[in-house]
Amino acid sequence: MPAPSLTPLAAALLRVPAPERALVIGSDVADAALLLAREFPSARVRGASRSRAAVREAVERIGLDPEGRVAFKAIAGRRLPYPDDFFDLVIVIDTHPSPTAIERAMRPSGQLVLVRMRPAGALGRLRDKVLLWRLRGRGLVEVEHAEAGDGNFVVARLGAAAGATPAD
Repeated sequence: MPAPSLTPLAAALLRVPAPERALVIGSDVADAALLLAREFPSARVRGASRSRAAVREAVERIGLDPEGRVAFKAIAGRRLPYPDDFFDLVIVIDTHPSPTAIERAMRPSGQLVLVRMRPAGALGRLRDKVLLWRLRGRGLVEVEHAEAGDGNFVVARLGAAAGATPAD
């Protein structure tokens, strides 16, 4: 099966400010991490996946990054292998990590982008809604959602200013 288009991710990145540190979570993180590194040349980009094979493949594709801008780690359990309040931007691609792990990883006012590279089935849409609902209770506010290419994206902000309204 061919790799999915990065169009939904690229469209979402046009809606977020340049981060200092960005995290990509998903089963295929290499292409997304490279896109982030190109779009935000001063950002440190990290990729994380539950699949050790995906992490190995990403490391092999990227090779040694002498500047340390792009790196990958495997996720074991429900906790992300990074310090708390570390990332300005967290991108979740076609997966459903723990809302607590996402909240812990994001800095206050950090951005969250949920990306579906292909049309989500009913179960995928339901899981996305549940994840966003659980994160709203922790201060996440949806800023925008849209279709792009064959998929879609949601952009949200943690600790958004009072009075901000979620996108319809």
